[in-house]
Amino acid sequence: MEVNMGQWAGMRAPLLGLILLLLLFLFKPPPCCGQNTQGAPQNAPHFGFTQPVYHATVHENSAARTYANSKIKMGIHLVQRSWDIRYRITSGDDEGFFKAEEYVLGDFCFLRIRTKGGNAAILNREIQDNYVLTVKGSIKGETQLETWAKVSIQVLDMNDLRPLFSPTTYFVTIAESTPLRTSIAQVTATDADIGSNGEFYYFFKEKRELFAVHPTSGVVSLSGNLNVEEQNRYDLEILAVDRGMKLYGNNGVSSTAKLFVHVERVNEHAPLINVVTQNPSWLDKNSVYAIVTVEDPDEGLNGDVDSVIIVGGDLSDHFFIERFNEVEFAIKASETVYWETYPHGCNLTLQAKDKGNPPKFSAVKVVHIAVNKKQKVDVKFEQEFYDVNLSEIAPPGTIVLAVKIKPEPDDAEYVMTPSADYVFFQINTLTGVISTTRWFSQATQNVFNLEVLEIDSDLKVKVQISIEDANDNTPTFTQSSYKVFVNESVPVGTAVLTVSAVDVDKGENGYITYSISSLVNLPFQINQFSGVISTTKELDFESSSESFVFVVRASDWGSPYRRESEVNVTIHLENINDNQPLFEKVACQGVMSRDFPIDDVITTMSAIDIDELDIVKYKIISGNEWGYFDLNPDSGVLALRRPLATANPKNGVFSLKITATDGENFSDPMFVNISLVNGKSPPKGFNCKETRVAQKLAEKLLKKSKASNKSKIEDFIDLFSVNRQMPQFESSFPADISVVEDLKVGSSVFQINAYDTDTGFNGQLLYSISDGNTDSCFTIDMETGLVRVFLPMDREKRDCYILNITIYDLGLPQKAAWHLLTVYIIDANDNAPQFLQEGGYRIVIPENTVIGTDFIQVEATDKDHGLNGELLYSFLTSTTQFGINSTNGIVYVAGQLDREFGSFFYLKIEARDKAEKGRQRFSVTSLEVILEDVNDCPPLFIPSVYKARALEDLPVGTVVAWLETQDLDLGLGGQVRYSLANDYNGWFEIDKTSGAIRLTKELDYETQQFYNLTVRAKDKGKPVSLLSVTFVEVEVLDVNENLYAPYFAQFALSGLIKENARIGTTLLQVSANDEDDGRDGEIQYSIRDGSGLGRFAIDEETGVIYTTDMLDRETKDSYWLTVYASDHGVVPQFATIEVFIQVEDVNDNAPLTSEPLYRPSIPENSPRDVSVVQIQAQDPDATPHSTTDRLNYRIISGNPQNFFTINPRTGIGIRWWTQSEAEYRVGDGPGPR
Repeated sequence: MEVNMGQWAGMRAPLLGLILLLLLFLFKPPPCCGQNTQGAPQNAPHFGFTQPVYHATVHENSAARTYANSKIKMGIHLVQRSWDIRYRITSGDDEGFFKAEEYVLGDFCFLRIRTKGGNAAILNREIQDNYVLTVKGSIKGETQLETWAKVSIQVLDMNDLRPLFSPTTYFVTIAESTPLRTSIAQVTATDADIGSNGEFYYFFKEKRELFAVHPTSGVVSLSGNLNVEEQNRYDLEILAVDRGMKLYGNNGVSSTAKLFVHVERVNEHAPLINVVTQNPSWLDKNSVYAIVTVEDPDEGLNGDVDSVIIVGGDLSDHFFIERFNEVEFAIKASETVYWETYPHGCNLTLQAKDKGNPPKFSAVKVVHIAVNKKQKVDVKFEQEFYDVNLSEIAPPGTIVLAVKIKPEPDDAEYVMTPSADYVFFQINTLTGVISTTRWFSQATQNVFNLEVLEIDSDLKVKVQISIEDANDNTPTFTQSSYKVFVNESVPVGTAVLTVSAVDVDKGENGYITYSISSLVNLPFQINQFSGVISTTKELDFESSSESFVFVVRASDWGSPYRRESEVNVTIHLENINDNQPLFEKVACQGVMSRDFPIDDVITTMSAIDIDELDIVKYKIISGNEWGYFDLNPDSGVLALRRPLATANPKNGVFSLKITATDGENFSDPMFVNISLVNGKSPPKGFNCKETRVAQKLAEKLLKKSKASNKSKIEDFIDLFSVNRQMPQFESSFPADISVVEDLKVGSSVFQINAYDTDTGFNGQLLYSISDGNTDSCFTIDMETGLVRVFLPMDREKRDCYILNITIYDLGLPQKAAWHLLTVYIIDANDNAPQFLQEGGYRIVIPENTVIGTDFIQVEATDKDHGLNGELLYSFLTSTTQFGINSTNGIVYVAGQLDREFGSFFYLKIEARDKAEKGRQRFSVTSLEVILEDVNDCPPLFIPSVYKARALEDLPVGTVVAWLETQDLDLGLGGQVRYSLANDYNGWFEIDKTSGAIRLTKELDYETQQFYNLTVRAKDKGKPVSLLSVTFVEVEVLDVNENLYAPYFAQFALSGLIKENARIGTTLLQVSANDEDDGRDGEIQYSIRDGSGLGRFAIDEETGVIYTTDMLDRETKDSYWLTVYASDHGVVPQFATIEVFIQVEDVNDNAPLTSEPLYRPSIPENSPRDVSVVQIQAQDPDATPHSTTDRLNYRIISGNPQNFFTINPRTGIGIRWWTQSEAEYRVGDGPGPR
């Protein structure tokens, strides 16, 4: 066993050494956090405060030797327990209030700051609330080890001041009608203390029912109804109580403030004028023109009306005010008013005055005064002058125009003033439609001037009717025929004759154009506008007819047909010598012998002139200069005049240039070339070129002969002049037609179809409504026969018309035909329903009217026929309270009525017809339903349940809740009174008028936290008053009465505990005191800081500190704990104490050698007592002396021959005899380990 222990010891020695070094490293004390030490040696231990700045507190007015409190430890760690540290305040305490002290516990030297004793001056927060001290720390005897830290001392407030009013007197004037809860004034007090020490309450010195003061704001409110007749001044005394002083048992009342409230009946409202005007007849005597009512909501004299006067608009003093009663006045006229000077009435300006002092005047009210009299309406014709155009072929019955006045009364009557022009026209006296009565073909004038008179208005208007020309005249030539002689030689385009015709029509109807009517082509043309006839090609007497006979036609430009006339024109040609002779042969060539006989005929020239009686003569122009040849001028025979033997022509040829003339005209020259030869002439003669002149002449003569045969006069027959046929209506012409009455003016009604088989104007038809158009509702297009609407139709006035449709042709003599057409007017939905009562309906009914009750009938009529006149009634306004019978218009109650929900209903009612075609028509009227109040509403609390919270220290008389109700009933039924069903033995009271709940006794949270009040609200309704109940839950809030903080009797504590103590071992007990009562004085302990957190715990009720973990002195030999003692106040207070715990050593560690195995060597022949090895060992357990003094060394094995020995105190091994291995054992005391 001993051997085994030795082996284990050898193995664990190095392991334990390693663990020990690691623990020393991990738990090395932290460096000091204070200010660096000045002038310390380089290797000196660290000396400094734990922090550079500390914060501490102390109450003002504190007694001498009162220590400041700090939440953290102030001071310096004792790195060496031998240090004797001293603290001194070096700056920041000029008044000498503070002193620094040292307190050493364990390894820490605490810095404690306290107030000095013996000073007359004490700390006053209101003067200075913070001091920053500089504290110097030094070691006695060590001049080079010094350090500094700042300590900020916060001076805490003590409730040493009371609230003061400023100012102390208040004056206010309020109106008697001031509403409840109105803030009327505010008093102000101040307290120089801070926090809760500066809080205070306002309250009345004596109980007041009409006023309430807010406990914290000082606002004074009205809580009851004022009556200036009963009391017009209130002197209120308001006190302020310091909440802090009250808690300490002192009443804390400060100076008193006085509030003087003067109540006056203020003339707040000006009178309000309402006027209902009347429109009396201007013939009435002592007429009332308007009823004036004056309202003033003020009470007493302020609400009485003194007078109503006319302040403007009555320049002639025609009117005065007559008083009927206190609030009703009438406007009357003092004498006869000449209303002609006031055609539009007059505007009077009224003003009312009350009897208040000072009086108030109403806003001016302008009243329009007028009378009912027959006013001249500004009536005039739609046009100041009527100017219309009418075709001159308009048949009788043609509508010309309609003249109307506007506005047109139903009884308007129109007539034409007699004149020479009015015989051609007639006027419909009811409609003002002017129509023709005869044809205008016999009229000699183009303009007719009429004057129309409207009888009732005596208005006149001029009407000018201009007759538009129609194409009813034929152009007429100025001559019955035309004859002219024309020289055949006139150039092309020469005017040879001008024809002229006239047309008495105007415009295009009288505009004439000309044309030539001929079956053969003529060498003439006519200008269609001027009638000038000119040649279109050269005239030739020899080749054309000697005279031309043709017809010229004159046409106007009228429509629908042109009118034409014709005249015969004869043009004779005069022959002139206008043709030159023409040779029958030209370019002759021949041969002659030089010995040709003289005077023999060589050849004969032959030329023809087609002009009549012209004789041709011949002449040699050139080539016969030597006279060899002779040409007979008459016969054209060419003979030899001289011998040719000596002749020497150029190139042996005579070239004779010969011409022929009729005395005026020369022919083109011809050449005869004669070649001379010697010997006998050849027999052939001359060769010439044929011109065929004779053949051409024969052809021209034949053409002329034919032209003369064709030029015969054509007889002109007017095929359009006979009017043979009567106009005819088509067989499909109906006997009657139907027309909807709302057909728009200008719309087509019916097309009259008729025909006339004649042509031209004989077959041109004109249409007319000759009779039956009683209301001038229809007109017919005289050319097309289309019947249109001329004036609006009204079935309700006339439902049938029998029209005489007459047709005429324009032939001569004129023919006509007629046909009756019945026009039935079909009803259109053109009339809207009309309610019998204009201006709407109004009715008052009780709000408790039973559902289903009929209370009014609205009725309307419709002039239309059938479904168009049947009516349906309905509401346009969405409503569930009322219904209406759709057939008869009876209105009934359909839903529950409630005046408080809605006292007035403005309903729109529609009466609509049942038209199936087109747009339905409707009319709308209004129905005002006013509900009369019935006391059917109990007071309604708003909200239904109240919750109030009150601090337990509120002063008596404080309003803890304002109740509010709503009663929508009127009068007494809406006036509410309040009462308490339970007041908890007089703890609360309620103002019956305002509903303010006040405290009558002081509350105590510790006694009762909740009060549930039952409040009744009852109106004054008759015959039965209504009641409501609500609950007011008053929660009492705890006020912080935790006046005193817990405190420990000692500043710090220390304790000892062995390191082998078991978990749960009690160390020590801390104890704190609290001078409060109840839960505010109940203390609870806790450990919240320190190096021992987790190692130690504290019983929160007893303060016993015990271990929660195993301790090891060799790991940590001391601990600090910060213990808190907290009370159970609403705002908890606490105190702290620092606890130092020293861990006592227990021999629980074996010694450890420095090496687990030593391998020394020694010469074999070494002498005795030679030192072989030094065995070194340590023991972690703490000893009073050095470790080496406690250790014992011995050899336990490996030395059987005892060659070696070991010094039991020093561990030095000595050789004894020979080489050997030995196991050494080291022990640390009586019980070796």
